[in-house]
Amino acid sequence: MQMTRRFSPGFTLVELSVVLAVMAIVATFATPSFVAWHLRDQVDARARALMSTLVLARSEAVKRGVRVTLCRIDASRRCLAPGKSCEGGTADWSCGWALFVEREGAPMLLRAQPPAPSIAIAGATTDLSFTPPAGQVIGGFRSFDFSARNSRLAASAHSNRCIRLAAGGRPRLTAGACGAGA
Repeated sequence: MQMTRRFSPGFTLVELSVVLAVMAIVATFATPSFVAWHLRDQVDARARALMSTLVLARSEAVKRGVRVTLCRIDASRRCLAPGKSCEGGTADWSCGWALFVEREGAPMLLRAQPPAPSIAIAGATTDLSFTPPAGQVIGGFRSFDFSARNSRLAASAHSNRCIRLAAGGRPRLTAGACGAGA
């Protein structure tokens, strides 16, 4: 009598253990890169959000023929006084911002951006006003620096973003820091 072994497709326990160990090692090394990528993406998204708000502010000032104001806001969407800190204690634009247009003597909200405490946004802590007829910014040239807050990624120049706002009201987004906080 002869015994025959049947071929059984599948993995052995040893093969499965080796694959799981390799996956755990790869995940351990990949996690810091993923976190850095995620923070860089948040910085870029926040910079693009402010950029689009600046473009909207300028175009609304031209279109409506009235002053349009961009300001840092508190939790109730009211403009913060120049130099006043947000609820979290920061005095930058990370507490959020809102765009207001004057309508019949009262400010009307056009757009609001919620806070993002993980992103530091350095720049002037005063309001920006765009005036008709050309959408110029009162106060001349402005710039904003975007970086990750409380991270070693914040020191990395390629993860920072800069928005420079010309006196004519046109914003330009570039990679790297521009020294707005200095």
